[in-house]
Amino acid sequence: MPREQRLARVFVELADTLVADFDVIEFLHLLTERCVQVLQVDAAGLLLTDQADHLQLIAASSEQSRLLELFQLKADQGPCLDAYATGTQVAVADLAAEAARWPEFAAVAHERGFAAVHAMPMRLRDQVIGALNLFSTTTGGLDADTAALGQAFADVATIGLLGERAAREQTLLSQQLQIALNTRVLIEQAKGMLAERGGQSMDAAFTAMRAYARDHNRKLSDVAHAVINGDILLPEPARTRKTTRRPPL
Repeated sequence: MPREQRLARVFVELADTLVADFDVIEFLHLLTERCVQVLQVDAAGLLLTDQADHLQLIAASSEQSRLLELFQLKADQGPCLDAYATGTQVAVADLAAEAARWPEFAAVAHERGFAAVHAMPMRLRDQVIGALNLFSTTTGGLDADTAALGQAFADVATIGLLGERAAREQTLLSQQLQIALNTRVLIEQAKGMLAERGGQSMDAAFTAMRAYARDHNRKLSDVAHAVINGDILLPEPARTRKTTRRPPL
């Protein structure tokens, strides 16, 4: 099958994975596998930042690339880390010749059977979230077209992940908003019941609920729910007694 057709199928497959029941881990493992098949490299790995801005290994196409990526993170050196730190591609056509830059990484890469690496930053504008790393068992860098395709794979993953994160945050925000709205309705119902029961204003009923919640270390929504269910009876506000002033003697 011509390369163009394979590329078209792969990008359609990745797009379909993003749409239907988005599974982040499955998506990224699929991405590394397709990189190996389409870009004709021997292995691929993918590193992402966690909430503490520390890189973590998320996916790898082979056990050897997985072990190399883990060592790279442990040793805190390697072209993949540099690609993430700089936000630019790091191409190493011959790791042995570049051993002085990353001595420990180069030695372990040789032990794992890798002779060259091309690291692609996962970047969208000013935000860098990780790196896609392509490994070869023979020396020689990627040609310009293949490197551009590799970056396209990294870009697809970046857009997909940031889109999923934005959707998740939007969903969380919507859930929080709905909870707030539901809680407000509950509180209004409880205020109305207290006001009617005690012959007091809505403001006074709300003040009584808040005071009870503070005094008993409970959430206001829990107090409102208990008032509606009749589980607690708040004390009625003290009546202001009318006094009759005696005329001066």
